[in-house]
Amino acid sequence: MAKQPMLKFISVSRDMPEKRLPNLRREDFNEIYAEYADEKAKEQSSRCSQCGVPYCQTHCPLHNNIPDWLRLTAEGRLKEAYEVSQATNTFPEICGRICPQDRLCEGNCVIEQSGHGTVTIGSVEKYITDTAWENGWVQPIKPHAERAESVGIIGAGPGGLAAADVLRRQGVQVTIYDRYDRAGGLLTYGIPGFKLEKDVVMRRNDQLAQGGVKFELNCDVGVDISFADIRAKHDAVIIATGVYKTREIQAPGVGGVGLERAIDFLTVSNRKSFGDTVAEFESGRLNAHGKKVVVIGGGDTAMDCVRTSIRQGATSVKCLYRRDRANMPGSQREVQNAEEEGVVFEWLSAPKGFVGDPVTGVMVQKMRLGAPDVSGRQAPEVIEGADYVEEADLVIMALGFEPEDLPTLWNTPELPVNRWGTIKADYITGATDLDGVYAVGDIVRGASLVVWAIKDGRDCAQAILEKIGASTAIAAE
Repeated sequence: MAKQPMLKFISVSRDMPEKRLPNLRREDFNEIYAEYADEKAKEQSSRCSQCGVPYCQTHCPLHNNIPDWLRLTAEGRLKEAYEVSQATNTFPEICGRICPQDRLCEGNCVIEQSGHGTVTIGSVEKYITDTAWENGWVQPIKPHAERAESVGIIGAGPGGLAAADVLRRQGVQVTIYDRYDRAGGLLTYGIPGFKLEKDVVMRRNDQLAQGGVKFELNCDVGVDISFADIRAKHDAVIIATGVYKTREIQAPGVGGVGLERAIDFLTVSNRKSFGDTVAEFESGRLNAHGKKVVVIGGGDTAMDCVRTSIRQGATSVKCLYRRDRANMPGSQREVQNAEEEGVVFEWLSAPKGFVGDPVTGVMVQKMRLGAPDVSGRQAPEVIEGADYVEEADLVIMALGFEPEDLPTLWNTPELPVNRWGTIKADYITGATDLDGVYAVGDIVRGASLVVWAIKDGRDCAQAILEKIGASTAIAAE
């Protein structure tokens, strides 16, 4: 009798390097994972209490009908579960991978709040949509009828892609303009492949292109084409650029060799994963291999940088954050993953300056939490006389992102922005004070979550459809 794989003894995580299963061929791994995942998805889904007040759903920005697709999964009705899931979410397989579920649906699960451990909603969401792709249940975009109206979308990130999907399904002509050579925005070049496999993003890009969405890539608005020309070509324009300007540190030594922006480090790493030849990586400038790496920041971007550095073969990776663990903005799950992979966190630590050019160290000042600031958050205070130097060969600054000065870059001073530089737009429709101009995602909210950008893109598209008299249910057909 052939020996059967011991499924119950194998715990599989999407973050688990394959080297931990040295005796398995790739095809064996996939086969075991598929069976394991099906069993696990049904087991987790069956734990849903179908509570009268589904806090998981109300705390999801998209208000996904989580209880229903969990119930369908538990019953083995995966195709129906997928149909319910995608009815409110353009990219459920992406949200299942990268949403901070511990702060949203899973963190508000009734079972979790009762102390019995959350239902792993994100993993189930990922599984049912991956299964849908594998079984051909994901239908191509085929409008019932073509419409004459056209919409130009600036930015091929999650907000722009979600809007394009909704509009194109109703026959609207859609063109997306993006400065990069591949669509996806931060999904493609910002989020590491170990969290979001790039073929998953490219698959959605291909679906949109095959459905009639036109992509104008390597197109920098304000340089290769003017904003005025885009407005003239389309009945409506959606600005979905995101926020890419890095917050800077003002300290001695800034500008020296070895101090790099998080977005540059992650973009180069992701380009390498596509097989691109990247000079900054080959030269070692944006390559952590063999280096002592220090990452400054406490958000999810910082976590992406530290975990990428580990995978590139850094000799040590440390993360400096000026507050304590309980007050960091990033996902606690990400911090735990990073710690398990060998990252050392230096809490209540802030950079005071940098030593050497090329950099050899970070001057660190120790902090303590003082009185709350105007937001109610405890403000960090310097502890005098507690400074030290942290050795470093590569320092990555992950302090968050700000909007670029679009009115100046696009020679459009009438584009309404607030004092933070984000575009003034209606939070439901995305409409601005400029006729026919809309804005969605981070360029309106400031740096936020992918799921919020998806919601904004869908809501904005629906508002445009209503304006042109083409409104129907926005669920994918």
